[in-house]
Amino acid sequence: MSRFTHGSIVRQVIDIPGELAASQAEYNGEAGRAFIAALPDLAAGFLDRWRLRLDGPSMYGVCALVLPVVRADGTPAVLKLQLLDEESAGEPVALRLWDGDGAVRLLEHDEATGTMLLERLDPTRMLAHLPDVHEAVEVIARLLVHLNATPAPPGLRRLGDIAHRMLDETPRALPRVPDPQARRILADCAAAVREVADEPGDRLLHWDLHDENVLAADRADWLAIDPKPLAGDPGFELWPALDNRYDPDDIRRRFDAMTSVMGLDRDRAHAWTLGRLLQNALWDIKDGRPLDLDQLDIARRLRTPRTTSAGSAAPPTRPDTPSA
Repeated sequence: MSRFTHGSIVRQVIDIPGELAASQAEYNGEAGRAFIAALPDLAAGFLDRWRLRLDGPSMYGVCALVLPVVRADGTPAVLKLQLLDEESAGEPVALRLWDGDGAVRLLEHDEATGTMLLERLDPTRMLAHLPDVHEAVEVIARLLVHLNATPAPPGLRRLGDIAHRMLDETPRALPRVPDPQARRILADCAAAVREVADEPGDRLLHWDLHDENVLAADRADWLAIDPKPLAGDPGFELWPALDNRYDPDDIRRRFDAMTSVMGLDRDRAHAWTLGRLLQNALWDIKDGRPLDLDQLDIARRLRTPRTTSAGSAAPPTRPDTPSA
């Protein structure tokens, strides 16, 4: 079979999930639509270039198409195709440094497009399938201890830059939040970030380690996938495990467990965790989306309780609860 014929067949059989096309259009606009349109040719080119054979149906996340493949030597792998941006550009950098120790192993990488060939893990054995949320949170914490032990290399996004950018944006964003309690929470989050912004840390952070980004493999019980790396304080890593499988009564317990396992300074971890809510909220405000009430509730529950004039803690209310 000729190279051209092989490529033509590949273009016809690659399935581009509608959900991936929709998310790319929503978050990346014209660039996302162009990326989706180019995917069949892009995939066919890398299957030829790296001598890969398709080995199952397409998989996908919010940002990437993942194709199960087999290498020429019979080794199973996955081909990950994604839009190259500031976040995805750092992924191969982090994976090379971790070198399969606590994270999926990088096999090939194309710098021009961000395309990667990765070892194949077991998508049917995902940490999200573990019924015990507390066990899952501790697995994530232990992985983060391992991954964050690596110093961040030069050239990665830096938490200090992100923090100062958020603080610059907050005064312009807050007037666009109609609910006064939500505005107060975001203002408190900004105040917490301001306290730590000048000491942002220098560790290699995963940034998005939740229980759907942890898979099992034959060589390890659990491995991290899909990092959006940056250089910073490990306290900035806690948010996904607090937000994932949201349980309002479990937030403090998870926060305590993670800070204990990771050996973090609780005050700094508290501030950087509120920084994650601020980051998410600023994105929502910019894009004209309503603020996520569950996420606001997490931040509210982590804030230092306010006291009434009698000295007792003020009763908690959700940000959208009308005042009496």
